[in-house]
Amino acid sequence: RSFLSNLRERTARAEIIVVDGASTDATDQLAQELCDQVIRISERSRAKQMNLGADAAHGDILWFVHADAEVPLESLNEIGRIMGDPEICGGFFRIRLPAAPAVYRLTDGFAHYAGLLLRMRCGDHGIFCRRMAFIEAGGFPDVPLMEDVEFFRRLRRCGRVVHSNKRIGASPRRYETVGPVRLTFAYGLIATLYLFGVSLSMLARIYRCTCCSPNEKQSLVQK
Repeated sequence: RSFLSNLRERTARAEIIVVDGASTDATDQLAQELCDQVIRISERSRAKQMNLGADAAHGDILWFVHADAEVPLESLNEIGRIMGDPEICGGFFRIRLPAAPAVYRLTDGFAHYAGLLLRMRCGDHGIFCRRMAFIEAGGFPDVPLMEDVEFFRRLRRCGRVVHSNKRIGASPRRYETVGPVRLTFAYGLIATLYLFGVSLSMLARIYRCTCCSPNEKQSLVQK
């Protein structure tokens, strides 16, 4: 609820669509008064959720934001400025984690500069794009892991993709649960293996072992 309140306050002109993936905490009911449309599906699938949201949207610019993110001030103006160049098909924001512990600065820097070097970007960076580029890229692929990275790499084939130096606040919840150092290096390992062509199903198993809490691991196994 606090995320949606913040999002509505900072993006008053935007059409906000919430796609709820089989949550059990009444997310769809809480979201009703704070967004323009709620879509509920019977399974947890980020790719399907984002694709359904894109299909339901009326605008020509699509912006995909995680439910635990904090969008920057003047974010719509920043997206409008970037997308004012017709040669640009999409973009993303830098991430911001809390000031402490110090390893978060490593994560901030690694996520940005390694991402630029390797031409990779994850969904917590708030990827945005033109609708036609989204369609041309084929939307988010329904894969076991890294659907956002796969989509981003496809999007880059459609035209220029640039970044904003404004920071989108990323939740430290997983870092606090797993451990900031362990999670930072786990993400780096998974990204490296991905570039070397390791299968997404294998990467998903590594992710479960290194990046998930015991409760999440049990949920994934049951699913």
